[in-house]
Amino acid sequence: MTRLPDFRLETYFSRWEFTARHHLTASDAQTMTLTELLALADDQDRAAFENLSLGYTETYGDPALREAIAQSYERADAADVICFAGAEEALYLAMNVLLDAGDHAVVVTPNYQAAETVPLALCEVTGVALDPDRDWALDLDQIKAAIRPNTRVVSVNFPNNPTGKIIDTADFAELARLCDEQGIHLFSDEVYRGLERDPARTLPQAADLSERALSLNVTSKSLGLPGLRIGWITCRDRDLLSRLERAKHYTTICNSAPSEVLARIAIKARKMILDRNRALIAANLPAFDAFFAEFADVFEWRAPDGGCVAYPRYLGPEGVERLCTRLVEESGVLLLPAGIYHSELTPTPTDRFRIGIGRANPEEGLAAFAQWMRAQR
Repeated sequence: MTRLPDFRLETYFSRWEFTARHHLTASDAQTMTLTELLALADDQDRAAFENLSLGYTETYGDPALREAIAQSYERADAADVICFAGAEEALYLAMNVLLDAGDHAVVVTPNYQAAETVPLALCEVTGVALDPDRDWALDLDQIKAAIRPNTRVVSVNFPNNPTGKIIDTADFAELARLCDEQGIHLFSDEVYRGLERDPARTLPQAADLSERALSLNVTSKSLGLPGLRIGWITCRDRDLLSRLERAKHYTTICNSAPSEVLARIAIKARKMILDRNRALIAANLPAFDAFFAEFADVFEWRAPDGGCVAYPRYLGPEGVERLCTRLVEESGVLLLPAGIYHSELTPTPTDRFRIGIGRANPEEGLAAFAQWMRAQR
């Protein structure tokens, strides 16, 4: 395997995530305790957890979990689902299965770093940037122009991390049609699906639009359960799923048995958990609106279309990298500066930072941020 570069986000988090006093850049929704999650279980799943044998599990994933996941799709069955140890393993193995030297991929930026660096380690990659001057719009003509005869994958992420952008349903359907027409696999990172501020803007899942498309999801983000480490890919190309299973034999082999039962409980209670998390984000947004209104001379703020992260612009003279460094060192408030989202493929804004809006009680962190900002004036 080609050596991958340092994962900038994880390196940064290794230094600050568990030491900063105010984690204001979290990418996941508010989590829950084990007791709270088990309270959502039906009698059968509670008994399954309490009497669980701690042996190996199936490489594809627990059949009952796959069935529960499949229920959230319109056109997929349990046999179209394969589970992984989080979304990162799924993304990594999918790119290694889909791409070889001599192939080509198209990746939309900005994105989660692995969406770019893993394909780049395997083949040529063309980036297509969301346009910050047009509310992070995606230009489908740029996607079309980037496609080559050897293009095998087009990789997208909506709601987008870090911008919170959601494209129109018609554009997403057109993208799936374009990929099908060209014999390309659409790889769709859908980990924030379900946290749209306007539920009417919820995109269809790619696996429902195309037999070739891969829908990536996970319990970590919208459901707020990253500690379970359960992700999945849904794809109606079962030969491709078989190749993914064989690739997984070289990584985790199978998932944690307790995590699969707990994930099953969460997936079955998905609507209630998502309703709770959307309500929390809606309740949090006025505090963020008020903070950025106070400092409108140095920040440009727009609430995200979906997900639980936003990507405001910093207009101050010292630059966003220095802002974030001083802020965490001097006030304990953690943000992610634009350098974390630097792309080798496209120009990327250097004046943005990621802020999380999905955790409970953000007021304390925002107060510390505001106090520090006032002291700079």
